[in-house]
Amino acid sequence: MPTIREIPGPYRLFFFSFDCGEPKHVHVQRERKVCKFWMEPVTLASNHGFSPVELNAVRQLLETNRSKIMEAWNEHCGVNR
Repeated sequence: MPTIREIPGPYRLFFFSFDCGEPKHVHVQRERKVCKFWMEPVTLASNHGFSPVELNAVRQLLETNRSKIMEAWNEHCGVNR
């Protein structure tokens, strides 16, 4: 379960290895809360516990760091996925 460590903040951003067959996305966790965002475009796929206000903050974080996230996805899953 690769974690993206270059992005500061209270969130853990990660992928599951078996997710490489899906469109590019990232999982975000803080405490017992977790959500999943598609990256092309950045849209919410699922949410378990985050408030709408915090989801907006997470979306902004992902938009700001999109190139780092996409680079990490490509390194883990391959560029063509």
